[in-house]
This record gives sequence, structure tokens and C-alpha cells, in this order.
Amino acid sequence: MEGFNTESFVSVLALVGVVIMVAALISGLIERSNFPQVAVFLALGAVLGPAGLGLLNITLDSSALRIVATLSLALVLFTDAVGLNVKEVRKHARLALLVLGPGTMLSAALIALAGWWLLGLPVAAAVVVGAALASTDPVLLRGLLRRRDIPSTARQALRLESGLNDVVLLPVVLVAMVFMGHTSESGEVNWAQMFLDLFLLGPGAGMAVGLLGVATLDLVRRRIGVRRDYESLYSLGVAFAAFACAEALHGSGFLAAFAAGLTIAALDVELCDCFLEYGETTAEMALLFTFVLFGSSLIWSGLEILTWTTFIFAVLVILIRPVAFLLALAGTRLSRYDRFLISWFGPRGLSTLLLVLLPVFAGVEGSAPLFAICSLVVLLSVLLHGGSLSLIGRNRTGGASYMGQVEQNPPAEPGEGYTIGSGGQPGAPLPLMPAPAQSNGRQIEDDALPSNSERISIVEMRKLQESGEQVIVVDARTERTYDDSDFAVVGAARIVPSAGDIVEQAKQQKLPRDAWLAIFCA
Repeated sequence: MEGFNTESFVSVLALVGVVIMVAALISGLIERSNFPQVAVFLALGAVLGPAGLGLLNITLDSSALRIVATLSLALVLFTDAVGLNVKEVRKHARLALLVLGPGTMLSAALIALAGWWLLGLPVAAAVVVGAALASTDPVLLRGLLRRRDIPSTARQALRLESGLNDVVLLPVVLVAMVFMGHTSESGEVNWAQMFLDLFLLGPGAGMAVGLLGVATLDLVRRRIGVRRDYESLYSLGVAFAAFACAEALHGSGFLAAFAAGLTIAALDVELCDCFLEYGETTAEMALLFTFVLFGSSLIWSGLEILTWTTFIFAVLVILIRPVAFLLALAGTRLSRYDRFLISWFGPRGLSTLLLVLLPVFAGVEGSAPLFAICSLVVLLSVLLHGGSLSLIGRNRTGGASYMGQVEQNPPAEPGEGYTIGSGGQPGAPLPLMPAPAQSNGRQIEDDALPSNSERISIVEMRKLQESGEQVIVVDARTERTYDDSDFAVVGAARIVPSAGDIVEQAKQQKLPRDAWLAIFCA
């Protein structure tokens, strides 16, 4: 599959199709079983690889791997940044600093020390390994954050880490690469040039593209309108344009992608949820596709170097994070259970492999063995962290979930009114889920029925209530929209669209089957 001839192009296209189809078909099973999704795609890669059907033969110098890995890392950084809630980051600034400072950086330093001491790695190479292995896997962590049985404080800390972790570690890898082999002819590092390229040109280009992209979108949307589906595609264009612009200026395209996303998030512009959801879904598909490429043969190179020394190193890496994070969070008011979740769930995966591949792609001498070391740790992490997902949320006696009830908000009694808090418009229409025209043996008067089967105004809803019907307002805004909003529907039931089975959430909140449900999702 080397090169991009017609046959290889067809093979890649077929593989992309298979990954998308498999991801969609098993999504429900993965959600119910909590089985690690990445394990499925590693297995799929093994089936397609040389040891299986022989349809894939990816090596470290494969052009296909380089393109896919580069795009994947750029998308991960962009979607992590654009998905950040700047208000929440400011609100939990101390927690973010503890997670990213003493937590992440101490983990990277201790892993680097273990690599230098146990494996005999040169200092710069050990730093690259330490930074790469301190990074957390966005796919596995994203699946964890979607679960409702995770306490809100732990979810917030892990969300902050997943959004900012890679951009903290990426500069460490890029600087360490300089000491591994990228020096001037005189053997000295040109620090001024490196600082300019990494920390000014890259982020500067990203911010410029982000500002221009948002301004253009806002202008066109106000003047002539932008279709919702194309607005979601627009996010990918911004990410790739920022990356390309920085690389053209000899800056870091990865830092530019993050800076572009962060600029959009900081501007706090009104973006439809599809802007975020499509970019996040596309990034996830790219990551899963990359896992298939790694699973064909590359990641199994970690097993080829398995010795007692490398095994002890891998175990130490898994244990270092809990120690570092428990120390970092010791002075906080987080519960013991929250601290345990945050400390344990640092799954290593694709971000680790993508970071350690940067010196490989740059042709740095001695970087190829580092990939095998990280691959061994990733395999162990998928086994341990992925397997422990099914244990989270169960009580100490092995019973059902005790942390995971959907936010309870008992439905109002028939006839009880609902009000929209500050910022809401009393006459604004609400989406409506119609009930039968005859309910509980009572015939509903024609003038009490809403004039539109899909939308209902507050006035029409009150008419239904006055006629004796039970009307329940359901706040179904996305988590980001809900958190950013300055108003709330008082007395409404809360259903989270991204939390999984909507019907199951309704059952948990004991919403009656024969009531009218007015869905508020603006």
C-alpha cells in the first residue's frame, strides 16, 4: 500500500468506508457494553494486516500513515480547543492548573526519568517518551466523558485535561526533537529561531485564520445565510487552513490548529452545535481509521520488544499517573472517588503514538525504537483502562450504578406552569412531541390543540394545561449550550441528547407515557 497509485487509492477508500460502517454499526453495542472501542479497531487492523488477510502493510515510512496521522493530530488539537468552554476554564482555573501542571508535567517528568533509568534512553529521547506517554487518548476518554455515571467534578477535570493536555506536551516533544538531532551546522541550537517558529509563527497563524474564519462566517451568515450542514463542514476548513498557513510560514501547524480552535472558543460567537459535533465526529473517525492502520502491524511491534525490563517500564508508566495526580489534587476539595477517577483514567492511545511519531516523520536518528516502546504501553493501557470502564459506576457491593442517575427533576403536576428564566421569550415557540388527540378518556377541545404539530407557543401550552392535559417541558439542549446559557426553563425535566438512550433517560425520570412533551432545545 506504498505510494498513491490507483490500486492503493481504492484500497484506502475501501478501508475508510469499512471503518465508518463498522463504527456506526457497533456504536450501540460499545455504548451498552463499555467495551473499549479502540480495541475493536486494533483487531480490525490485525485482520486486514499481513498476519491476517494481507490487505494492509503499513510501515513507519508509509506516506499513507504520515498523511493520516498528521491530519488526525491536527483535528484532535483543533476540536479539543474549539470545544473548550472558556467560562468553565476560568471558573475552574485552579483545577486546570493542577491537572496540567503538577499532574501532567510531573507525570511526563517521572516517565522520562524511568525511561532514562530503566531503558537507558538518552535524555532527549526519554523526554520525548515521557511527554508522549503523559498524553491521554481522546477516543477512550471521550467515551468516558459521555457517560452520565461519572461525577460532574471528575468529568470537568478530565474534560479540561483532554482539551489542554496535548498542547502542553506538544512543545515539549518539539523542543526535545531539537536535542535529538535537529541542530545547526555548528552544533548549536538557534533558540531564537526555534522560539519564533514554534511559539509565535504557529499560534499567530492559527489565531489569524481563526479570526478571519469567524468574521467571514458571521458576515455571510447575517447577510445571506449559511446552510447548517455546510456550517459544520466549515469547521474542518478552518482547522486545515490554519495548519497549512503555519506550515507555509515554517511554524508549527499543530499549534496553529489548536490556536485557531481556541480563538473561536474565546470569541464566544454563536455557533450551531453541528459546528462542534461534526468536527468532533470527523476527528473521531480519523482517529479510529488511524488505529486500524496501526493495528495492521505497527502497534504489535511493542510485543516484539517485550522483556522483563520493558514490561516493568510499562507497568511503571501506568502507575506513575495515579501517583502524580493524587499528589497534585491532594489539597483540593474533591471527593476521594473524584480524585481516584481523575488519577486513574489517563488512557494512553492514539495521541501518544501520534506525538512519538513526530520525530520519526522528521527523520530524527534513533526515534524509531521509541515508537515500539510507546506501543507496548498503549497495548497495556487499552487492556487496563479500557477494561476498567465497565467497573466504573458500580457500588462497593457490586450492585447497579450509584453515581449515574440522570439529573433528577420530577415532572410537574398536571396544570402546573413552566417559566423561562432571564433571557427567555414568553411567547417563543417550543418544539412539541404530540400526544394522542384523545388522552385518558378525555376529548381535547379543538381550540386547545396547538396550531402547528411541530411547534407550540407558551400560550398554546397553557391552553392545553387549562384543558386538564399534563404538559411537561423537557430541556433537551446540548451540554455546551446548557452550560453557556444565561437562562433555564424552571421546572423542566432535563434530558441530555449526548448521554445515550433518550427513552431510558425518560424512564429514569419517570416521565408519563400519555403526557404532552414540549421539547426545549434552542
